[in-house]
Amino acid sequence: MAEWQSRPLDPVYPVVFVDAINVKVRGDQVAYRPIYLALAVTVEGTRDILGIWAGDGGEGAKHWLQVFTELKNHRVNDVLMLVCDGLKGLPDAVAVWPRTIVQTCVVHLLRNSFRYASQVDRDKMACALKPVYTAPNEAAATERFLEFSEAGGKKYQAVIKLWSDAWSEFTPFLHFDVEIRKVICSTNAIESVNARIRKAVRARGPGQAASGTPALLK
Repeated sequence: MAEWQSRPLDPVYPVVFVDAINVKVRGDQVAYRPIYLALAVTVEGTRDILGIWAGDGGEGAKHWLQVFTELKNHRVNDVLMLVCDGLKGLPDAVAVWPRTIVQTCVVHLLRNSFRYASQVDRDKMACALKPVYTAPNEAAATERFLEFSEAGGKKYQAVIKLWSDAWSEFTPFLHFDVEIRKVICSTNAIESVNARIRKAVRARGPGQAASGTPALLK
């Protein structure tokens, strides 16, 4: 694993998807630890897992900064777009690549929105928000969001704030063609890797942490 983790990487990646999941890892004792993953789309259009890292405590932007710095030190000089789940502070961690565009996962944004709605209202909210993220461009999305905000009023005040705060990271995908949007609007591309890790944990039990990476991932 150490040899694979330190292998040479490409100098430029068009898109990098990042995500973290919590799994049981055996160190001095068995405890939940975040596993950080970075999956890239290469200039040839293939997918490559850039690395897997075990962290301490909950998922945090500080650890992502360490991950991005390590990738930069491995001669990843530029990432054109980084797709993430909207973790607070993560856009600042991408400062190691000053020109990188940060795209918030639309699926995560919707899931977080539904937390502020009752079960009865979730379908209505989903229908009301769909014109926003399916708009043909950013200007149209802004118009649809203003309509949602006016109609939602106090009832959806928390959701309106959620989207307003995330707006600059939500809109970048709207500047691309529909087929490209489908790829970059969410972290779904990395979900299969997450599923493999969870399956390994269930099958083999908690892995022994070694050199920062759980042995269960070897």
